[in-house]
Amino acid sequence: MSFSLSAGFRLIRPVNVLVGAASVFVGAFVTGALRPPGAIVLACISGALIMAGGNVINDYCDIEIDRVNKADRPLPSGRISPGHALRLSIILFVLGIFFSIFINSAALLIAIFVALGLVFYSFRLKRTLLAGNIAVSLFSALAFLYGSLAVDRWQQALIPAGFAFLFHLGREIVKDVQDQAADLTGAATTLPIRFGTRTALAVASGVFSLLILATLVPYCMSMYDDLYLPVVLVGVDLVIVIMLYLMWTNPSPESLGRVSNILKADMVVGLLALYLGIPKA
Repeated sequence: MSFSLSAGFRLIRPVNVLVGAASVFVGAFVTGALRPPGAIVLACISGALIMAGGNVINDYCDIEIDRVNKADRPLPSGRISPGHALRLSIILFVLGIFFSIFINSAALLIAIFVALGLVFYSFRLKRTLLAGNIAVSLFSALAFLYGSLAVDRWQQALIPAGFAFLFHLGREIVKDVQDQAADLTGAATTLPIRFGTRTALAVASGVFSLLILATLVPYCMSMYDDLYLPVVLVGVDLVIVIMLYLMWTNPSPESLGRVSNILKADMVVGLLALYLGIPKA
């Protein structure tokens, strides 16, 4: 089977990769320092490559499950072979770690940790109760810390990293509810499979409610500028509330798929809120 560039491009999930690179940049930006610029560029490239590798290895491990509910993906549809996908993921991981060498030693350690963690997640953690959800959320949060490490000011990135952790954790649980029929074919032990749909939705609702409260903290503590509040209230918190209503009133896989996609798009608004909120003086 020949390697298809278009299939490989889709396999890396370019939109997710761009959001990941933007998270790394915001992680640097929230520190108030954008120097050295070369290190920030390297961090964005390195983070994007590692995320792309993680997306590919995830699809490689999920090929049988995706035959059930995502048959149009490059691997189950046969547009790219498992062997090609595995080699592509290795190349992406190696390149991502290679670029991290030129940032600093802390960035190199995080790059190695996340790359190995994504592999371990895809092969083992993904089908375990909450452990996989927490792992993905942690890796997403580390994107912000990765960017801040490029400018040696990691403490300022802790708040957006916390937001990212809660946002991704809630969304991952919603995705588990959406995918539970397919996950059953892969002997997964996710939250909805173990405890039921309502319990999983309740946990996701609790996580998102905590996130909404957390988004108010930096403004109340005068850490972010005034532009942050209206954007986060309308563009993030209100959207989350509407999504919670939709997922409770119609928890069908199709509806939850739309909820998940809207939440994914809302990550960009969250990044914008952080960008606008950072004091410029």
